[in-house]
Amino acid sequence: MGVGFIGLGIMGRPMALNLARAGTPLVVWNRTAARCEPLRAAGASVAASAAEVFRRARVVLLMLADEAAMDAVLERGAPAAFAANVSGHIIVHMGTTSATYSAALCAAVREAGGEYVEAPVSGSREPAEAGELVAMPAGEPAAVAEVRALLPPMCREAIDCGEVPGGLLMKLAANIFLLTTVTGLAEAAHFAARHGLDMRSFRHVVDSGQMASAVSRVKMRKLAEGDLAAQAAIADVLKNNRLIAEAARASGTASPLIDVCHELFTETLALGHGGLDMAAVIRAIEARTAGQEAPA
Repeated sequence: MGVGFIGLGIMGRPMALNLARAGTPLVVWNRTAARCEPLRAAGASVAASAAEVFRRARVVLLMLADEAAMDAVLERGAPAAFAANVSGHIIVHMGTTSATYSAALCAAVREAGGEYVEAPVSGSREPAEAGELVAMPAGEPAAVAEVRALLPPMCREAIDCGEVPGGLLMKLAANIFLLTTVTGLAEAAHFAARHGLDMRSFRHVVDSGQMASAVSRVKMRKLAEGDLAAQAAIADVLKNNRLIAEAARASGTASPLIDVCHELFTETLALGHGGLDMAAVIRAIEARTAGQEAPA
């Protein structure tokens, strides 16, 4: 049987393309059918429905936007259809949802006779295109081992995270660092611009210092050049921020920086920038500055 891949968005399409180009016998489906055409050109088989993917693939990778999309594809509202989709299969959740949801889905899949692996990934569109993502698989060891064998075309590293929902909790923890880093970088760029600093020089300083990273170099370039085309869109980042905040509250964990980021990303979305890159959080910071300058 082939390998299934469902969900060909900003992240999913380059991930699936890397699998297809590596020779993986891939069968794909996406709600927007046109997104499947690059996969067809790369040698993947395009299914007419999600259910067809489950019929034709033992391992099915899901890179979907949210919990509702997961439930719809798996047909969780119809017990017989859900059982047919997951029984005898390994369902691989590669997107980002709450850990609570993932744990409940894991139990449901196993009860219906399937196996379940979390394998969320760290990285945005460019690392996805380059096959440089970092995966965080969690689940039963035998199922995880089978999934790990599929990951090299997409991921430069896969770090085992124990049982479900260890993978998603690890992803949320890593995202705290990402969100606060990019938000701080946007504020720094706004500060530099407001004080008339040369943005090329500012970028050079940031890129040359010990704080520089793969993320800071990419986002600093976007901020300096005003290129805010999405690699990780504001709307998706806000969803991840909300998941972190909810997990923190549920465990009684303080999350002061994430709470500030949540406010800023919410404001950025409200300003109409939901489809731009997460570096567009600078628009909310700019708006706050403009509000301070407005006459009383």
